[in-house]
Amino acid sequence: MVLSPAIEKKISKLGIQQPSDWLLHLPLRYEDETQCFAIAQAPLAQSVMVEGIVQHCEVKQRGGRGQLRAVIADASGQLVLRFIHFYPSQIKQCSVGHRLRVFGEIRLNFFGEAEMVHPKCRVVASNTPLSTHLSPVYPATQGITQLQLRKWIDAALAQTPLDDTLPPAMVQTLGLPSFSEAVLTLHHPPAGSEVAVLQSPQFPPWQRIYFDELLAQQLSMRLAYRARQRKAAPILQGNGRFTSALLQQLPFALTAAQQRVWQEIQQDLQGGQPMHRLLQGDVGAGKTVIAALSALDAIEAGYQAALMAPTEILAEQHYLKLRQWWESLGLTVVWLSGSLKKSQRQAALKQIANGEASLAVGTHALFQEDVAFARLGLTIVDEQHRFGVAQRLALQAKGGETHQLMMSATPIPRTLAMSYYADLDVSVIDELPPGRTPIRTRLIAAKRRPEVMAAIAREIEQGRQAYWVCPLIEESETLELQTAVATQQELILALPQLTIGLVHGKMKADEKAAVMAAFLANEIHLLVATTVIEVGVDVPNATLMIIEHAERMGLAQLHQLRGRVGRGRHASSCVLLFEEPLSELARARLRVIYEHTDGFEIARQDLLIRGPGEFLGAKQSGTPMLRFADIERDVALLEQARQWAPCLLKQWPDAARAHLARWLGGREHFLQA
Repeated sequence: MVLSPAIEKKISKLGIQQPSDWLLHLPLRYEDETQCFAIAQAPLAQSVMVEGIVQHCEVKQRGGRGQLRAVIADASGQLVLRFIHFYPSQIKQCSVGHRLRVFGEIRLNFFGEAEMVHPKCRVVASNTPLSTHLSPVYPATQGITQLQLRKWIDAALAQTPLDDTLPPAMVQTLGLPSFSEAVLTLHHPPAGSEVAVLQSPQFPPWQRIYFDELLAQQLSMRLAYRARQRKAAPILQGNGRFTSALLQQLPFALTAAQQRVWQEIQQDLQGGQPMHRLLQGDVGAGKTVIAALSALDAIEAGYQAALMAPTEILAEQHYLKLRQWWESLGLTVVWLSGSLKKSQRQAALKQIANGEASLAVGTHALFQEDVAFARLGLTIVDEQHRFGVAQRLALQAKGGETHQLMMSATPIPRTLAMSYYADLDVSVIDELPPGRTPIRTRLIAAKRRPEVMAAIAREIEQGRQAYWVCPLIEESETLELQTAVATQQELILALPQLTIGLVHGKMKADEKAAVMAAFLANEIHLLVATTVIEVGVDVPNATLMIIEHAERMGLAQLHQLRGRVGRGRHASSCVLLFEEPLSELARARLRVIYEHTDGFEIARQDLLIRGPGEFLGAKQSGTPMLRFADIERDVALLEQARQWAPCLLKQWPDAARAHLARWLGGREHFLQA
């Protein structure tokens, strides 16, 4: 099939790069053009086909914009056709006397007339036969018509092998149709097929497509994992000198979960292959201590470590805590961010390059070209989902084949871990340190702000502290939201007896650090902030969190912010202020955060609400989304794909390669990171 460069450019937007992609360009839905109704008997509000002679056609001017209006009739009645956007060819098509066959939804307009808006039309003869099959409707792009797509797909079906990539024994065991049967049925449904059956996810041909796609994903993840295992990485076996000293200093003992996770990481570091481990733990589970101990393991083995965080305030929190520990151990830690003065940056770069700094902490500034490590052995990436794949790999590349530990306080639901993180080893800190107090969550309408302010005053009278979080720093013309700056002024007037601080992302690093230090020392009673305090802030005396416009925030963000309180022995509360009326989506999010405190359950609900693309930030990370399968709906197929993938690679490697070529041909690199 030869297409012009202009057409090829357009179809590339549909993800069609190789001949087999045409086979997998499957219908979005089907239109039933096998039945033609009399106009008066056609059902309303559902897609139907009718036929009639054009009685009248005109272009009417409405508010400076023309509309094409035509009337067709058969022996039973009349139907109005209305086009808000139209072309000269459509005016010609609707000429009086033409017999039109039209497809669309019939509704009653303001005048009580039966009407179709923007129907699909074609001129026919009185004896033009009806279609014998349902008509597929494909994903399209501008400048490509359904007729063109059907023609090209039919050509591909005739020219491209439809051989099954999977062994017959495997297909038979799974009880699924063959690949050719599935594809041909979906592209050309048999006569008499029902639209509802064809579009059902349980329809066997769709089940085969979902399984094949999930299997391709599992295969690619396992191959990426194998490729990493074949590489060599430094053996980082410490002598316990620094780790035991740190453990003796800590005012708490590691939980059993923390000890188990640290042992898993140590086994990886000592294995000789690059570690790629995801460390999950709910808010406050103690991931930073595990990161510190892992870094010290690397340092004891004679290597450096680097810790990267997505925001300057989080990176700085890590730096301040780790510097306190490192200095007590006689080690040097340096801070690297975009806001450093040139002289400070040069000094930090020198310490990293000559090996004086055993640990570098910073933001994305860590992986810039002029940063050179003397002997980097371990990279730690906090809140890993906030970075793109390329950014994580750029930091890892600073040391050749380094070990990488990724941390996330946004728990990954089981189905996502099985799917998009199948190439990683995953450790979970599944218990909180003792002494943590449960946080009470309350939903309060914004009109009750005075009551919330009175509650703040009472809490601070008892010696506690509070946060007030706003989503914007300054006024926006498009979003009528309370801002941090305006809210601070409002609270100063309402609560003059309190010391009220302000922190936001546009402040200089030293200004933010000074405010946070004053809040930690209880010199500031109430801290007004943007969501820069979402992660990493640890003030045990803060017991009240107010979140403004909670209805506009995501579940992960709300859970993170709520986790800034409840870190001491005093009872803590989180107040979610919302503006009315609430959308259904906002109502669903707030209900989840109100009813649940377990981060894994919140993450599962978040996945159901948002879908994997948004949850993962995958559109910016380079992870390809599944086109057909749904990992929650198709979890049983995902389990089967996960079980069959290693078997296929071991017993039928040629089949595995053919399967990947069909499903990911030219795109495998997306899954190698």
